[in-house]
Amino acid sequence: MRRREFVTLGFGAAAAAFPLATRAQPAMPVVGFVGSDTPDLYAERLRAFRLGLKVAGFTEGQNVTIEYRWAEGRNDRLPALTADLVRRQVAVIVATTTPSALAAKAATMTTPIVFFVAGDPIQLGLVASLNRPDANLTGATTLTLEVGAKRLELLHEMAPAASTVAILVNPTSPNLAAIQSRDLQAAARALRLQVHVLEASTDREFEAVFPRMGELGAQALVVTSDSFFFSRSEYIAALAVQHRIPAIYGFRESAVAGGLMSYGGTLAESHRWIGVYTGQILKGEKPANLPVQQSTKVELIVNFKAAMEIGLQVPPALITRADDVID
Repeated sequence: MRRREFVTLGFGAAAAAFPLATRAQPAMPVVGFVGSDTPDLYAERLRAFRLGLKVAGFTEGQNVTIEYRWAEGRNDRLPALTADLVRRQVAVIVATTTPSALAAKAATMTTPIVFFVAGDPIQLGLVASLNRPDANLTGATTLTLEVGAKRLELLHEMAPAASTVAILVNPTSPNLAAIQSRDLQAAARALRLQVHVLEASTDREFEAVFPRMGELGAQALVVTSDSFFFSRSEYIAALAVQHRIPAIYGFRESAVAGGLMSYGGTLAESHRWIGVYTGQILKGEKPANLPVQQSTKVELIVNFKAAMEIGLQVPPALITRADDVID
């Protein structure tokens, strides 16, 4: 064989081998992350989620890709966002609110779904069992809905003169609204309090809630756990202070944002767990074999500054029991 033929054949063989080597490298798996709000509001939760992924052996941009879809407070956008991820054939869908989890379940019966919800996944219709989740869903939950009655008790302790209480629910999340409304009304009856259920799903409707409370004679407010309410924590807290209405919320972020008090579970632990589960599913585990993780930690946060602005004296017993007091 002449040298020129050898060189030509050598380069040809290398050229033929190169695409084969390229094709042999596995593509990074893609995770679809559905957020009901905006990226900035998810910053802390995303950090916890990515930490969980890392514990399971995955780092975004290195061996896993994450595609984000943000509903920006509009639950009506969630079905289209989750359907788009199903069409993209992502490996796992992560849904971190009740509306997004329900939308994901409606969109697919085959793509694995890892959820975080603030209520009972069985009662919400997401899984058949906590220990052995049904079909393609698993995830984490925190004690938020289950402590609704205790939340009302704490509000009554903070504002004992309030004999009539309003409950704020989001009508665009009917499953969550119905469960919380029912439980809180039962708790109000046990405390011999009169209760009114009010709805809001826009800033304009928030503004209308407080004058309506005045018309109804409601002197205190329970803001139910809802992703849209969470995204408007600072705005709702400012309105409550402006109208001098004692209000209690489900997550500490609302008290930090200026709300009077909060009582409920923590978000970081649950989001770390859904990161771990997402990684385990990427490694081949089936959602049905991963029991739903239940966070049992709850915390009471009291905001002294908000109490002073409303004109309330915080009972010493509440100060003693508080996990954190914001001055």
